[in-house]
Amino acid sequence: MSSDFEGYEQDFAVLTAEITSKIGRVPKLSPDEKKQMVANVEKQLEEAKELLEQMDLEVREIPSQSRGMYTSRMRSYKQEMGKLETDFKRSRIAYSDEVRNELLGDDGNSSENQLIKLREERAHLLDNTERLERSSRRLEAGYQIAVETEQIGQEMLENLSHDREKIQRARERLRETDANLGKSSRILTGMLRRRKHYRGKSGGESQDLSLCPAIY
Repeated sequence: MSSDFEGYEQDFAVLTAEITSKIGRVPKLSPDEKKQMVANVEKQLEEAKELLEQMDLEVREIPSQSRGMYTSRMRSYKQEMGKLETDFKRSRIAYSDEVRNELLGDDGNSSENQLIKLREERAHLLDNTERLERSSRRLEAGYQIAVETEQIGQEMLENLSHDREKIQRARERLRETDANLGKSSRILTGMLRRRKHYRGKSGGESQDLSLCPAIY
C-alpha cells in the first residue's frame, strides 16, 4: 500500500518541479508562446491534482496507527499545490519589461499607467478568488467532518441497539430464572408441609401405642 503512495509521490514531485519551471518562464514569453505555455501548465496542474487524489485514496487505506506520517505529507503537498496555483495565476498577468515594451511600442510610456491599473485590478480579482477558494476548502473540510461525525454517530447507535438487545435477552433469561425459582420454591414448600404432616401423624400413632400397656 505505502509503495503505491510513494510511487505517486515521486510522480508528483517530478511534475510539480516541471510546473514550477514553466511558471517562471511564462512572463518572459511573447503572447502566442505565453498562450501555449499557459495551456500546457493548466493541463499539468490537472494531472497534479489527480495524483493528489490518488495519494489521498491510498492514505485512507493505510491502517490508522501508521496513517499519521502520510497525512502530514499529504497536507504539505496540498499546500504546495495551492502555492503553485497562486503563482500560476500571478504569472498569467505578469509581463517582463521587454515583453511589456514590445506590446506597448512607442506608446509605452503613455500607456504604462493603464497597464499598472489593469494589473492592480487583476491582482484584486485574484485575491478575491483566493479568498473564495479558501472559503470553499474550509466548507469542504467542514462537510467532511460532518460526514465522519455522522458515520461515528451511526456506529454508536448501532452499538447501542446491539447492547439494548443483549440487555433485553438478559432480562428475559432473568425472568425465566425467577419463574423457575418460584416454581422450585413452591414445590419445596409443599414437600416440607407434607413432611411435617407425616411427622405429626406418625407421632400421634406412636403416642397411642404407648398407652396400650397401661390399659391392660
